Amino acid sequence: MQQSAAKAQSESNEIGSTFTLSKGLVIKNRLFKSAMSEQLGTAEHNPTPGLATLYSRWAQGGIGLAITGNIMIDRTALGEPKNVVLDEKSDLESFKKWAQAGLENGAQIWPQLNHPGKQIPNFMCKEPVSPSAISLGAGLEKGFNKPRALTEFEIFEIIKKFSVSARLSKEAGFSGVQIHGAHGYLVSQFLSPRHNQRTDQWGGSLENRMRFVLSVYQSIREEVGPDFPIGIKLNSADFMKGGFTEDDSMEVVKALSNAGIDLIEISGGTYESPSMVGHKVKESTLKREAYFLDYIEKVRALVDTPLVLTGGFRSSAAMQSALDSGATDLIGLARTTAVDPDFPNKLIDDSSHKQELRILTTGVKGVDKIAMLDIVWYEFQLARMAKGQSPKPNLGEWGVFVKTLASAGSYAFKKRRA
Repeated sequence: MQQSAAKAQSESNEIGSTFTLSKGLVIKNRLFKSAMSEQLGTAEHNPTPGLATLYSRWAQGGIGLAITGNIMIDRTALGEPKNVVLDEKSDLESFKKWAQAGLENGAQIWPQLNHPGKQIPNFMCKEPVSPSAISLGAGLEKGFNKPRALTEFEIFEIIKKFSVSARLSKEAGFSGVQIHGAHGYLVSQFLSPRHNQRTDQWGGSLENRMRFVLSVYQSIREEVGPDFPIGIKLNSADFMKGGFTEDDSMEVVKALSNAGIDLIEISGGTYESPSMVGHKVKESTLKREAYFLDYIEKVRALVDTPLVLTGGFRSSAAMQSALDSGATDLIGLARTTAVDPDFPNKLIDDSSHKQELRILTTGVKGVDKIAMLDIVWYEFQLARMAKGQSPKPNLGEWGVFVKTLASAGSYAFKKRRA
């Protein structure tokens, strides 16, 4: 077992027990809000005041560590129209207010730093970039333009932008950062032999394909110093033929652990095969709730770096079972906190607490296909909380569809991602 970034064991693995990272950061409980796209950036891609309101609400609701929706490191490469960008042109005061709100009630808050690579809708970018000039598949080529391959100079520039965003995150008062290395974004594209077919030092062998993510980590570490926590969200696999495999993923986990990464969140899938939201997940796995438990159990045998398991959790009992197994140290939550921001407090107070999520449908398959309710409906809940309102679990699907179409036009239903 690797000994890098070893966790400081707490006396208990109860959901409500504290967990201390190797850098000394104390997470007050085992509940971790995974990133969700808020779409609450200003026209200049700074945080709106509503983001501080939203994360204050989650902090008061009892979350231990909250990861923000993906913040872009390059304002020329946005995944969605209302993304927040953190670079030298950003209004750092608005980020400071966001960080301060997320730290209320003893919570921690880390920004998730991201570059979309070729996962930029075609109405937003004529020629996106990627490791190789390979289009997205699974029918997505209609909504995303074919990318051009990055030059080596551009690769180094992007690595530097990650580190600049991380430095600014630290200056703004966030208590750590997370690299988005999952779900088909640029870091994930570099790792995948399906999308990375370069013949230089950045492609080919797994050693070369993981060079980008390791370089991003090392660049951030040099910029923020030895004591600032750095995490990553990583796929267990892409679940695509010719893609990033489970064996590949475990080798990357070992390399990141050896490099000193502080926290690894396990997810899975890409926009071409979205396992992260329950698509193509076995019925037995859905009943167990934890989508990627089998994988993380294998990872735990390889490394002692603190791990987060995200995907599928609905009940306190299933979460406690995962913690008791020793396979994971923190439990990743997302949509449940969009419907009930007090979900963490309820889980800690009641060992039998469980929250089911609605199956969202307008009743018309054609509308469901274009409406992307699994994303847009939850964004409406986040927008309500950002205004100081409570979520509305009975919010009608047709109402969401009509309001989104009226306010943003058809572009709002272009391909989106988590």
